[in-house]
Amino acid sequence: MRIAKAAALAALGLAAAMPAQALPGRAHYAVTDLGTLGGDYASARGINAGGVITGISTDADGKSQVFVYAAGRMTSPGALNGSAAVASGINDSNDLAGYAGGYPYHAFRYRNGMLKDVGDLGGGAATAYAINGKGNVVGASLTADGHSEPFLTKGGKVIDLGTLGGHDLGQWNAALGVNDSYQVAGTSWDASGRYCAFLWEAGSMRNLGTLGGSWSEGSAINASGHVTGLAYLPGDLEAHAFLWKNNAMLDLGVLPSSNGFSWGFGINASDTVVGLSQSIRDGVYTDYAFVRDGPKMKNLNVLIPADTGWVLNVAYAINDAGRIVGEGTIGGKTHAFLLTPN
Repeated sequence: MRIAKAAALAALGLAAAMPAQALPGRAHYAVTDLGTLGGDYASARGINAGGVITGISTDADGKSQVFVYAAGRMTSPGALNGSAAVASGINDSNDLAGYAGGYPYHAFRYRNGMLKDVGDLGGGAATAYAINGKGNVVGASLTADGHSEPFLTKGGKVIDLGTLGGHDLGQWNAALGVNDSYQVAGTSWDASGRYCAFLWEAGSMRNLGTLGGSWSEGSAINASGHVTGLAYLPGDLEAHAFLWKNNAMLDLGVLPSSNGFSWGFGINASDTVVGLSQSIRDGVYTDYAFVRDGPKMKNLNVLIPADTGWVLNVAYAINDAGRIVGEGTIGGKTHAFLLTPN
């Protein structure tokens, strides 16, 4: 059996630059290259209501650094203890969440010019993946006995959210999204050995199920408590992006010519979902960024001008104004992008 997280990460690692043909008259978005901090790589992971963007970029020395993009300029707020860092999320107060260091990683919150280690569950290592409007951070932490558990910071404490029943060493259980109502989305192993998306609220964790297969993951949550992520279909040979709402998991499908793999990474208040859909051609895997704002998934590469030189590989986040950020290839390098609706 394939584990959803491992399969998805492997898929991302196989991404290649195969351009999609842009359609004339279909430039629904303007695309902005956010640049880098001096290196060859940048990836935008979050955008807030004000259009401030955060993510990860390499510097001139090849070190991974947090970036903030605002007013047309990418800058770095620095790294925790001077080590490499990744920003995973941003709220409307421009607070950031992420993790820093070599192993063991430390989860941080960046606020008012200061990076603060938010702590852990006793195991000395934690990673943060999202932050809400109140500054509460969620992520994954090691416990004193070496287990990975999802956590939420609240009232100055790191709260263990528990699991769906899985407690074996080596099982990755993590909180990946949080809203202002303290509803948390993530992924956890259950007692039967399945890897499933969850919704945690009011001290209780709910298994969101799958699309008929053995695995799923909840990647992001909006203000209404609706969740997106990916889930395997019967037989575990395909995994599709999903939208969970009204107590049901909706299969968002894949782009045409897909090899059966897609993943929802971001969702806004209108239930618009962004992510990636993978295709394979001549043995080469390619990730294409998608948006799902209606009955069908759309390839973002055919919604930008045809002469940009971009291949948009992954869309990681979307704000309520419909602005989308992610990463793609241009000039043979991977850069962060911003898509602004026309």
